[in-house]
Amino acid sequence: MRVAKVFRETAETSIEISVNLDGSGIFTGNTGIGFFDHMLSSLSKHSGVDVSILKCQGDIHVDYHHLVEDVGIVLGKCLNDALGDKKGIARFGFGSVPMDESLTQVSIDISGRNYLYIDSKILDGRIKDFDLELVEVFFSGFVREAKITAHIDFVRGINKHHIVESTFKSFAVALKSAIRVVSDDIPSTKKFL
Repeated sequence: MRVAKVFRETAETSIEISVNLDGSGIFTGNTGIGFFDHMLSSLSKHSGVDVSILKCQGDIHVDYHHLVEDVGIVLGKCLNDALGDKKGIARFGFGSVPMDESLTQVSIDISGRNYLYIDSKILDGRIKDFDLELVEVFFSGFVREAKITAHIDFVRGINKHHIVESTFKSFAVALKSAIRVVSDDIPSTKKFL
């Protein structure tokens, strides 16, 4: 089974998350940040990855930055650990999800190399008390620890909630495609990822 559990503790946060890559897209637990939980639930549901937030404490009385970043770090590490040697995975994934007037496209390469492209200019403002710049903060931590390359392209959008939700759903669809097992080989001419 492709499962992992990771615990991370810093002066600002204490987080433990488990994942099952071959699950049913069930999200349990919470981060204490309502909008973020809504996005993580979408990520879990549309990727088919079970995500359990077992512990999530942080200095959210200061702001949400540390907690959001560290959830991304822990979740990315979980993904990398659960993939193991990556034998047989499709490796590449693409997702394009409309949310009413908004459209986001995500391309993923589970390459062993971390790189994130995201147009942060569109991530300006807030949804309730959630700073939209935290979307990039989350994906940056996730991509770095998962050791994947991800390009997040905003095609169009007006409503900020729709833009962010289409981003998480597009990422989930791309991830689901990239992590599926399709062969018995390491998907690289190097035979290493």
